[in-house]
Amino acid sequence: MVKTFLMKLIRIKAIAKKEIIQILRDPLSLAMAFLMPVLLLFLFGYAITLDVDNLTTIIYDADKSSMSRELAAELTASGYFSIVRTAEDQREIDTYLDSGRARVAVSIPVDFAKTIAKGGIAQLQVIVDGSDSNTATISLGYLSALLDIYARRVTGARSAPSIEPRVRVWYNPELKSRNFIIPGLIAVIMMVIAALLTSLTFAREWERGTMEQLIATPVTAPEVVIGKLLPYFLIGFIDMLISVAMAVFLFEVPLKGNLAVLTVISSVFLFGALGLGIVISIVAKSQLVASQIAMVATFLPAFLLSGFMFAISNMPIPLQAISRVIPARYFVASLKGIFLKGNPVRILVSDAVFLLFFAVIVFIIANKKFLKKIV
Repeated sequence: MVKTFLMKLIRIKAIAKKEIIQILRDPLSLAMAFLMPVLLLFLFGYAITLDVDNLTTIIYDADKSSMSRELAAELTASGYFSIVRTAEDQREIDTYLDSGRARVAVSIPVDFAKTIAKGGIAQLQVIVDGSDSNTATISLGYLSALLDIYARRVTGARSAPSIEPRVRVWYNPELKSRNFIIPGLIAVIMMVIAALLTSLTFAREWERGTMEQLIATPVTAPEVVIGKLLPYFLIGFIDMLISVAMAVFLFEVPLKGNLAVLTVISSVFLFGALGLGIVISIVAKSQLVASQIAMVATFLPAFLLSGFMFAISNMPIPLQAISRVIPARYFVASLKGIFLKGNPVRILVSDAVFLLFFAVIVFIIANKKFLKKIV
């Protein structure tokens, strides 16, 4: 039995060695394997942000009083609004909003200072570009809070509300969108890259005509699958380490959890993602078709249905059900929990179990689909 096991290891090693030679002979694929995750994480990490600041703003000050100028200065000092134009005419507001040169417009009426001095309620006209509803909603919130503080200060109002909330934000106190986007982005990128890498393995053998030679050898289907998977698992694991290092040192995302736990869960996830790519490669038998299927089957579900960008609880019930079979959903949740919350194993175990279940299922399917015969 020991001899049989050793023979299996020798055959797996031979297949893995053959695959490594194939990888080294294809420098373009090797470059894609290591550079693509870094490039995607760098681009998406800086490009995708939900933080709203430097809102381009145009102000029409019909009052031209010291109080109206002070309000304009308050908007600029807040850091959320960037005054791009102080209009001389009300019609300039339409021009700037229509052209997109301004996202927010504030029109101060002619009797602004006098109304406040008399104890009246001064009305400001605020116009927000609603073509981006998220930005519009956030900018209105910023304006409401800023104007409330300004009004209390200039009128000397000190009336305290009957309820005073003491708010604390856990896990991401500064509310930086990068802190929760980057961990999810790692999961999406690794899902896509891992499946793309292995989606070419068996298809390459069929296109180059070397599959017949592989079939003629005494290796079994599981040995072929494992042998072809191992080199890419090593590449994927290195990519994962690079991505985590970039998240911590480049994007300054806090890593509060255990690195060993992160390593184990990432390994299980990689095994499943690589296995999915192998299944696609076995079924497609064409590198072009396999790569296209791998991209569609991984990127869209991982990006849209994993909770990376959009809350799963806000999705329609059928899509919530579909998301339960998307492995990236559980890896995204695990990464966010490890990075931001420092979740212990007892909380992460349910996600890890599903990832392990998925990895086992795709490995079984790969073995069932790979038949050692010419079809």
